[in-house]
Amino acid sequence: MTKTPRVLTALPVYNEMSHVDEVLDAVLQYADDVLVVNDGSTDGTAERLARRPEVAVITHPVNQGYGAGLRSAFDHALSQNYDVLVTIDCDGQHEPALIPKIAERVFGDSDQPVDLVSGSRYLQTFDGASIPPVDRRRINAEITAWLNCQFGWNLTDAFCGFKAYRVDALSTFQIDNLGYAMPLQLWVQAAAAGLRIVEFPVPLVYLEEERSFGGSLDDASIRRNHYFEVLRREMSRQSLAPSECAG
Repeated sequence: MTKTPRVLTALPVYNEMSHVDEVLDAVLQYADDVLVVNDGSTDGTAERLARRPEVAVITHPVNQGYGAGLRSAFDHALSQNYDVLVTIDCDGQHEPALIPKIAERVFGDSDQPVDLVSGSRYLQTFDGASIPPVDRRRINAEITAWLNCQFGWNLTDAFCGFKAYRVDALSTFQIDNLGYAMPLQLWVQAAAAGLRIVEFPVPLVYLEEERSFGGSLDDASIRRNHYFEVLRREMSRQSLAPSECAG
């Protein structure tokens, strides 16, 4: 790519009043164009965002889910003709200083751009790394192994929200899972489309280990089963024949 890519950094936000200003202050040090998708927050987040004219805001009138926030970011990046979309969570667990580096990886090899650069907290060990909650690490490892078995990949982290997308590839995704299982739908659709995927090492940071997934999904066994149901359903929708993988 000969021109300098236009990069949009997007943050899905739901009831992040305690983090949003601090995170945005850090993000704006490394990103020129920033979008916040306020997914129906009721805690004062909207009022904080109203005082940030340097940030674009999309507001969902009611909470729809993490996947809905990302879908709105996808649509905005496409409609505004960006070249790269970086997604970063607003809970303080991602390093904004890495935004330029993960974005650069998309067109780092101009002869063969990457469609999806996915952050991985397990590709490299950083000093001061957190210890992940046991059930989250176990489910992540199991889902990641299943994806690798199905698609011949070598992923190490299926659930990191810190990603960079080539915007022209976003039209590949038809997202209707609006919750925390949305990344699983995305992985299957990426495989069906033959997208080029690489991982990018990011620090492992957990600040709020007890953050809720919502309702029954706070039960690890229910959450695991739900994730595999989403994967199997999306495999069927994409007419992909499942391999003999556990799960």
